Amino acid sequence: MAPGGFPRGLTLLLGIAAAVIAVAGMRATAWLIGPLFLALMIVIAAHPVQRWARRKGWPTWVATLMLIIVVYVGLLALAAVLIVSVGQLATVLPQYSAQFDTMLDGLRQTLAGFGVGPAQIQAATQGISLNSVAGFVGGVLAGVSGLASVIVLILALLLFFIADAATFDKRLDSIAGDRPHIVGALDTFARGTRSYLFVTTVFGAIVAVLDVIALEIMGVPLAILWGVLAFITNYIPNIGFIFGLIPPAILALLTGGWSLFVIVIVVYSLLNVVIQSLIQPRFIGDSVGLSATVTFVTLLFWAWVLGPLGALLAIPLTLLAKALLVDIDPGARWADALIRSDPGEPEEDEADEIADEVDGAVVPPPEKVTP
Repeated sequence: MAPGGFPRGLTLLLGIAAAVIAVAGMRATAWLIGPLFLALMIVIAAHPVQRWARRKGWPTWVATLMLIIVVYVGLLALAAVLIVSVGQLATVLPQYSAQFDTMLDGLRQTLAGFGVGPAQIQAATQGISLNSVAGFVGGVLAGVSGLASVIVLILALLLFFIADAATFDKRLDSIAGDRPHIVGALDTFARGTRSYLFVTTVFGAIVAVLDVIALEIMGVPLAILWGVLAFITNYIPNIGFIFGLIPPAILALLTGGWSLFVIVIVVYSLLNVVIQSLIQPRFIGDSVGLSATVTFVTLLFWAWVLGPLGALLAIPLTLLAKALLVDIDPGARWADALIRSDPGEPEEDEADEIADEVDGAVVPPPEKVTP
């Protein structure tokens, strides 16, 4: 029997039913939850700037205003680059209509050389056109940069989050006495998320710069756009670079044929495998601590629930769910061993250590009386 007198099977079924209802609610309100969580992640990542300004003795309103300016300028600059680059893409693609028709004719001749009949060739190629390719590339750009379509909502949410961030530490202190494990779990989540976002941003910028340089050398048009796309898709774990590779590879095919197409794929793959798979994980360390299987499954789950923003924020969303469902409850810590990348030796969890520090700071231990 489970605690409370309910059979364990019934408790499990009720938990599954509650989870299904919660997920359905998140899918129905994805238009709000996605931008809300994105704004929260930006504030968590940028909060050290505000804290540094306050330690320097700056007034709270000055520190808050500085943080707002930094975040707003960065977001608006990114949105402006995307908008201008997508406009350039719409102008450049029609210039390759002749090359596309030539390649399509070559594809038909190749299929005919393998003995494929004219009717089958017509059925296989009738839906292929430059407009369909442009629509596919545009869909990839619109998907991974979905924040541009809700930029007004994100900016409004950021304004309120940043204003409340100045008093967030006091809010945690007010509940630390009664619920130290909640404070410990949330602090662990904030630290891990900030570390993950910082490292991913730095390595995403490195990958983007290297991709732009390589594309400029190879003569692929709109190299800056593809660099920005590589930077954004770096936040999608495991398979993000594939979404950043497809559009420039297609444009390379139209520009320089199959040889340039293969070179772009090889260069992108080498850069991303070396940097994202070999170097970047060493710097992220234990800030994420999720196994590869859990990372990939949660990526699919959050992309299904929240759409493109869910794919971009899959790791922070999973860390938040872990903090609220596992780290916050000492009785549920057994699940941590199933999802961590390296369970290692059993030792005190970081959330427990923080909770003990908070508990000791709020309620100091009694002094030992010597008889």
